Parts: sequence; structure tokens; C-alpha cells
Amino acid sequence: MIVEERMRTYINSLDTGHPPFLENLEKEALQQGVPVVRREMQSFLRTLLALHKPRRILEVGTAVGFSTLLFCEYAPEDAQITTIENYEKRILLAKNNFAKAGRQDQITLLEGDAGEILKNLEGEFDLIFMDAAKGQYIHWLPDVLRLMKIGGVLVSDNVLQEGDLIESHYLVERRNRTIYKRMREYLFELTHHPSLVTSVLPLGDGVTLSIKQE
Repeated sequence: MIVEERMRTYINSLDTGHPPFLENLEKEALQQGVPVVRREMQSFLRTLLALHKPRRILEVGTAVGFSTLLFCEYAPEDAQITTIENYEKRILLAKNNFAKAGRQDQITLLEGDAGEILKNLEGEFDLIFMDAAKGQYIHWLPDVLRLMKIGGVLVSDNVLQEGDLIESHYLVERRNRTIYKRMREYLFELTHHPSLVTSVLPLGDGVTLSIKQE
């Protein structure tokens, strides 16, 4: 836990909620054990969308489509979202949810390995949201930077690994050490890259906000 539970509960109690479809989708996903962005992260994204008003959004990690539909709801009406997912079962659920929400025309779902898709993707995006395999963030970064427009925003979720990142390497469970090492590399690269201005925030399970400069 990064933020004390009572404080997080209080902050989330101030949340004004979403339209019924999103509320129900979040509830169903949590009941089925499918991870969705945490409430405090949802609030952060809503505020960022209101501020930045992105019209081309790239999401790496669709799951069942909750955050994709969150972008549809709070980004400008003409926003287009491209989202990438590799897990076949969740792809089917996401497509179904997009159809139920009537947002198919606003969303392009790319199926397959994110690393391969990113290499072949063209164009520029106003906002890129990273919420997939955490150990791959560092490997995807070169293509992500290529796809960001000047002034574009990169948001990376779950970067502090429930606080494990500040622990000694030897205190981290062996099975998590590769992710630990790669995420520390990723955070260093984001905060020291000459083209980025980055803030690391103890929000949810940790989030970075990066702006691409000239």
C-alpha cells in the first residue's frame, strides 16, 4: 500500500461517480477478478482529459475495455481511441462492451502482442496510456516516444508495485525481481530522458505523468 488506507477511502468517497454503464462495468469486472484502474486513478484521468482534451488516444492494455470507455466518456466527442490487447478471452469481452456502449465507431481494437504492434504503428497521439505488462514498459518506450506528438502526454499506471520499488532487491520475492529491476529502469529513463518532463505520483499503485517536449 502506498497511500494510507483511510486517506484513500476518504478521497474516493468524494468521487461523483460515472454514468450507469461504466459503474456497472466496473462492478462486473471486479466481481470477476479483472483488474480495472482504481477509483483515484479514474478521477485523475477524468481531470487530465478535461485539461488536455486529447483527440487521438493510444491505450496499451485493454482488458475488458473499462478504461477505453472511460476515455470515450470524458475525452472530446470526436476523440478516437486505439487500444491494444493480447489476451483473447478479454478481447471478446471488450468488443462486447464496446458494442453495448455504442462506441464501436470511436474505438480501434488492435489484437496481438503490444511490442510487435507498437513497432508497426504509425501516426502521432495526444495521449498514451500504459496499463499492460509492467515488465515490458521499458522495452516499449522507444516506440511509445516515437508515437507521442510534441506536447503529448504519457501516463503509465501501476509503476510503484505496491511499494516494492523502494525495498531492497533482496527483500522482493524472487518471482517479482525482474519486474522490479525493469520498472526501476523505466522510471529512471522517464525522469532523465531529455525529451520528457515527468512527475512520479503516489496515486493508486503509482503513476507517472510525462510530457514530450521539443
